[in-house]
Amino acid sequence: MSNLRLTFACGPYDRTQALRDGTIQADGIDLNYLTMQPAEIFWRQLQFQEFDASEMSLSNYTTLVASGKSPFIAIPVYPSRVFRHGYFFINTERGIKSGADLKGKRGGVPEYSMTAAVYMRGLMQHEFGVKPSDVEWVQGRADRLGRKLPSDIKLTQAPAGTELGDLLERGEIDFIITANNPLSFRRGSKKVARLFPNYAEMEKDYYRRTKIYPIMHTVVIKRSIYDRDPWVALNLYQALCRAKEHCYRSISDAGSPKASFAWLQPMIEEEKKIIGEDWYPYGIEQNRPTIEALLQYTHEHGLTDRRIKLEELFAPSTMRDIPLSEAQHT
Repeated sequence: MSNLRLTFACGPYDRTQALRDGTIQADGIDLNYLTMQPAEIFWRQLQFQEFDASEMSLSNYTTLVASGKSPFIAIPVYPSRVFRHGYFFINTERGIKSGADLKGKRGGVPEYSMTAAVYMRGLMQHEFGVKPSDVEWVQGRADRLGRKLPSDIKLTQAPAGTELGDLLERGEIDFIITANNPLSFRRGSKKVARLFPNYAEMEKDYYRRTKIYPIMHTVVIKRSIYDRDPWVALNLYQALCRAKEHCYRSISDAGSPKASFAWLQPMIEEEKKIIGEDWYPYGIEQNRPTIEALLQYTHEHGLTDRRIKLEELFAPSTMRDIPLSEAQHT
């Protein structure tokens, strides 16, 4: 029997490179890896279901699952995950010195429903005591899913053609929560600064206390393909785990660095000490606190009508974690 041909849209990550270049292959699948940036992938997949499988916003996917109408099913692979303390930016003239000072302020967000913003509002509420309803939000772009938000959420659209970083620099908003450093910050504006200059230390402390390592994206498969060939979920999951293990072995050869960092080896050693030998984990159990937090926040922020269960997100065959030692041989 010939292999099943599938398209897979995903970013150009080191942890998926072996699948992209064919070093690792998914059993029974001829995978056409389409390299794109996440924003384009999400739009095309959510609007047109264009790819057989793809990287996907975890918060957008959660909203779809909660609606009972998701055209996708996920596997517990996380192509992108980022701690977010370093992505709070403030106007330096607004007297904001702590997270609690964000209460009552006007805040910018590229998209209210984006996963980075969900985790950051979770920090605001549960670490700093600032609820989403305590802020007047200005959204930079149209919401991908067009979901109606609760009546206590104050949200307006930024004027067409404006950049949130410019609004922050001019003082038209007081702070931004975002997934990338705003252009005004990159230009070196003296009016724009990080709220938490010591963000790396704060993030390490946060992980030690909570075991939350924010997951931005998961991998989804079109439900029509999964319903016809459910084995695809496990085989693609196993292949992505093998690709990540291949990346680990390559990047850990720090005597001949595969990544452009002067202190790559101590960085890897520190992450292993804090997070564990599998320092960029896939699967369920090591990620349970992170996923449960996301499910809590999406419900608290009005992105789901009910608090869904973790088990509703993933294909049943992929609910067993694949240890590193096993990933080498699956």
